[in-house]
Formats: sequence, structure tokens, C-alpha cells
Amino acid sequence: MARYQVILAYDGTLFEGSQRQANSRTVQGDFEKALRKVGWSGSSVLIAGRTDTGVHATGQVAAFDLDWSHAETELVNALNAYLPADVAVREARVTRDDFHPRFDATSRRYRYRLFCQPVRDPLREKLAWRTWPTVDGECLVQTAALLMGTHDFAAFGSPTTPKGTTVRTVIKAEWQSVSADEWQFEVQADAFLYRMVRRLVFVQVAVAQGKASTEAVARSLAEQAQGPRKVDLPSGLAPAHGLTLVEVTY
Repeated sequence: MARYQVILAYDGTLFEGSQRQANSRTVQGDFEKALRKVGWSGSSVLIAGRTDTGVHATGQVAAFDLDWSHAETELVNALNAYLPADVAVREARVTRDDFHPRFDATSRRYRYRLFCQPVRDPLREKLAWRTWPTVDGECLVQTAALLMGTHDFAAFGSPTTPKGTTVRTVIKAEWQSVSADEWQFEVQADAFLYRMVRRLVFVQVAVAQGKASTEAVARSLAEQAQGPRKVDLPSGLAPAHGLTLVEVTY
């Protein structure tokens, strides 16, 4: 018996999130079904982090104990043979017996895609947020820079545990223009609040469309440290389908 660490990729479109639920299709549920077909008898796999309904992943990490006498590449092939087309195991390896993909993680990296067009684009809209009017790229870059460092992000998400802290350290927050009308936001932090990335994207886009100011963003980060205050930021979340969990680091 050994503990295995695997990297999962999935299209979140038809999943009710990553975490197993009794009456809904989830990534964990489908993955555990495949595991049982290769001899796994555990009660629950360990997962690095919960992704919302519709969110995708290329670097989700899971761990489980399994008595497997073949090569790691054969485990990858066996699991992928039983998994549905919208989930895949990218890598598998033996890890230490007490490895925990969530609590041992030192950072997580997400990518958000959006494009600016007034008319819908059915193919692109599966994996990116179509927004209009167009965004000011310079504003996106300037606003992202404000997020760097350790701040209280209470205005951008809720704690992942009932009495958890809302302080997080962001080590990367960058926008990149990938075509004439498309942008990608990469953000990496020690951990994230519930729905924090989607909230960050929504607010930054609002700033880049002239609906909010960079000063309001800066003020929201500074004022939380002095106690909760009314923050003058637009309410809302960027759609889930533009978000991908890219990497978990250890």
C-alpha cells in the first residue's frame, strides 16, 4: 500500500464543482468511481482545493492510498480508461505516506480568460468570459499591481472555514494581452478565499471599463486592516467558466 499523488485536468462545464456531493455529478465523485475499478477501497480521496461549478482545471492535485503493483504510467492509463472524456489524470507518482494535497500546498495559481466583443461567440464563450464594453489594458495592469503582497482581502471573498482569516499573500497578479480582443489574468497566492479570483477579476474589469476606480480598490485593501468598513466597489463575480486552476505548488 502506498500513497499516490495525481494531477487532474477537467472541463468543469458539466460538473457541479470538484467536491463530492450526494446527488450531483462532481469531479471527485467520477474520480473515485474510476479508482474503485482499479482496486481502491478507501472512503474519500484528498483534494488540493475545491473548485466551483463550471470552473476548470489543468493542475488539480489529489491523493489516495492504493495497493498497486504496476508502474505509475500504467496507473495513469488504467484510470483514464475508466474516467469520462471531460476528466483526465495527467501524472501519477508515489509520495510520502502523510502527504496532504491541501494542507501541504504552499501556493496555488489560477488563470482567467476574457475577451471583449459586443456579439456572442459560442465557441470561445465556453472557456472565456465575453464582456463589453472593451477594457482598458493599462487599467487592468495598474489594478493588478495593487493586489501584490499581503492584504486583508475581505472585500474580495469569504473565509474557507467559519472563523478563518481573510488575510492572503498574493505573489503574482498579471494581465497579458493574448490577441486583439482577449486577455488572460494569472494570479498566484499562498491560498485563496472562497470565490476570491472571480471577484478580483470582476472588480478589475469594472475598473478597466470606467465603472470603478483604482483608488477604491487600493482603499478596500488598506481599510480592512483597520476594521471592516463600507467598501465602494461594484458587487458581482466574473463567470465561473472563464476560470482554470492551473497549478498547486509544494
